[in-house]
Amino acid sequence: MDRTIGKPLPRLEDARLLSGGGCYSDDFSLPDQVHGAVVRSPHALARIAAVDARAARTMPGVLLILTAEDLHADGLQPVPHAPMAISPPDIRLDNSDGSPVRIVRPAILADGMVRYVGEPVAFVVAESHAAAMDAAEAVEVDYQPLEAVADAQEASKVPERVVVDARVGDAAGAAAGFAKAAHVVRLSTSIPRVAGVPMEPRAALGAYDDASGRYTLRTGPGGVGRARRELAIVLGVPPEQVRVVARDIGGNFGTRNYFFPEFGLVCWAARKVGRPVKWSGDRREAFLSDYAARDFHIGAALALDADGTFLGLEATSLSNLGAYTASFIPLTKGVQLMSSLYVLPAAARALGVLTDTPSTAPYRSAGRPEVMYVMERLIDLAAQAHGFDRVALRRRNLIRATPHTNAFGITYDSGDYAGTLDTVLALADWDGYPARREESSRRGLRRGLGLSGYMESQSGAPQERAEVTVLADGTVEVVIGTLSTGQGHATSLAQLAGEWLQVPPERVRLVTGDSDRVTVGAGSHSGRSVRVAATTIHQAAAGILAKAVDLAVQSLEADRADIAYADGRFTVKGTDRGIGLFELAGIHGPIGDAADLDSRLGSFPYGWHVCEVEVDVETGAVAILRYTAVDDVGRAVNPMIIDGQTHGGIAQGAGEALIERTAYDTSGQLLSASFMDYALPRADALPSFVTALSEVPSTNHPLGFRGGGEGGITPALGVIANAVVDALAGLGVTHIEMPMTSERVWQAIQDARGAA
Repeated sequence: MDRTIGKPLPRLEDARLLSGGGCYSDDFSLPDQVHGAVVRSPHALARIAAVDARAARTMPGVLLILTAEDLHADGLQPVPHAPMAISPPDIRLDNSDGSPVRIVRPAILADGMVRYVGEPVAFVVAESHAAAMDAAEAVEVDYQPLEAVADAQEASKVPERVVVDARVGDAAGAAAGFAKAAHVVRLSTSIPRVAGVPMEPRAALGAYDDASGRYTLRTGPGGVGRARRELAIVLGVPPEQVRVVARDIGGNFGTRNYFFPEFGLVCWAARKVGRPVKWSGDRREAFLSDYAARDFHIGAALALDADGTFLGLEATSLSNLGAYTASFIPLTKGVQLMSSLYVLPAAARALGVLTDTPSTAPYRSAGRPEVMYVMERLIDLAAQAHGFDRVALRRRNLIRATPHTNAFGITYDSGDYAGTLDTVLALADWDGYPARREESSRRGLRRGLGLSGYMESQSGAPQERAEVTVLADGTVEVVIGTLSTGQGHATSLAQLAGEWLQVPPERVRLVTGDSDRVTVGAGSHSGRSVRVAATTIHQAAAGILAKAVDLAVQSLEADRADIAYADGRFTVKGTDRGIGLFELAGIHGPIGDAADLDSRLGSFPYGWHVCEVEVDVETGAVAILRYTAVDDVGRAVNPMIIDGQTHGGIAQGAGEALIERTAYDTSGQLLSASFMDYALPRADALPSFVTALSEVPSTNHPLGFRGGGEGGITPALGVIANAVVDALAGLGVTHIEMPMTSERVWQAIQDARGAA
């Protein structure tokens, strides 16, 4: 059989999804179900003096109204957020003064205080969705508003709001570098908060079986294992009394990986009313209450000698955690990679603060796009201010040998950083840029060229298990804890199992979305899916073939040494006698094996992107004309799927760089709660991308794999910003804050002309 790993096979799941065969969160329904609605806070920070649901309870169809008073009576627990990175290779962020890091966890209904606009205060259950919504509006809450803080820089001035303040890296080495520097460039910048805006708003359906005492949650999480474990904690029951079921997920990129209050509310309410309870969120609720992303302020300085050698990096990274400490991972993964692909001593202060906004959580390449943007902007600032060639400056300071341990103690596994730089410059026709710039100039437009490298860190939950079974019906079942949220697992993981068992990938069927079947696993995040799936499926497949050989020996009455296996069939060498793998399963029963993994090693994808833009100086409008990407994934399982992931990541990065921003006023009111106010990139605003893969096997993975889903977005902020500033450098523009909207670009041009 031809190899399947490395082939650009069309996605096996697409025909089902495109023909209406998908089952997303809101598609779940059960007989006799009722409907829930959430009463949400209109204030960013307020005491709850009283909740009066008397009038609402008398409305037609209303079955139940839950408040914090019921929460206490039934003994429900807070959401068990565990914000720290859970294992190496990620570093720990410990307070530099020795005090413990403070963890603040939310109840599923606000208890005495609301801390962001949209926080759940009460849950209404009624016979219909409309009746539940009407009754929710009739619940009267007596709020005592307090002065809210939505901005992280303002919050950092209030000691009680600072929950983590760590210093990491090589402070002495960086200080020594600055002491002898010929040049120092500085950047103080904000990376705006953005929304994940998944295709489908969240929904959840809870059921309770009184006879068994079991809860079942049907929803669209990032993985069923974590949702089950945390739901059991909230409900105060053993995990065995909870089942979580997921089918198709309408978008994620991290925003669905964490526990949502509605998970607990529908299950709790189902037990109270004795019927299944369904909650369906709308887009406005998603903007108000989904986990948010990014929201950093970073101040950094880069020291160089007269020849351009990097001597030191010093930075302060300030993370807006929101109202509760859902995650320090974006802060952690960002600071530990601040030195990127370059050799230099570096030190960072990592601050996490609470504000009166929804909590932030990991979102595609959490923390890495922010710090790569800062590092690459610093390099371009140094080149612009001191006359260095941008490419030569990067090349001079590149890591040349791996493994390499950076200043924060992170050891990069393997890579050809210089070679991929050469590749992207050739693909982008870097040397042909002056002619293209001149052509733009003749049309009255300013053209800019940007370059950005990146280093990515992939770790995530270390445990995974694969149970692989060959069945008599001609299929291979793979039960595994990673869960596709659009990444094409039904194809790429089938390619893995197909190659190692030598069966066609279309014979492989994944089981991933039922916690009664999936006993171990943490879903999709941090580029872990292919890495952990490859290891466990490979081991299980080897175990299956070892068992199948014994069965073939029996069936064919031959010596083991005379048995050969190819194309899903065992044969006796030199004869025409043979038996197929699926035939053996039909005779002897299912042939299965399982493999467990506990991996504390990460992988470190890397790459380079080049972007060209045109800027209209009269309007400030920016158009991306060319975009070239070279990304290393170790080994590519399905290059076409990786290209699709890269395309999506670039589009997300373009949105963040140019137009996306979750905006709050000074009182914590959300100003961008619909697509009327929150802009998204569109296909007609993007060019066709030129992408290529580098495949330097990871030395930290037994099969050489790295993840491939986050390379598109990680350098995108920096490369687009560098291109825009390059276009306007001749006018005296040195920096523009993101998002680089046409208004901001136009204003930067006016400011530069005024300064001139």
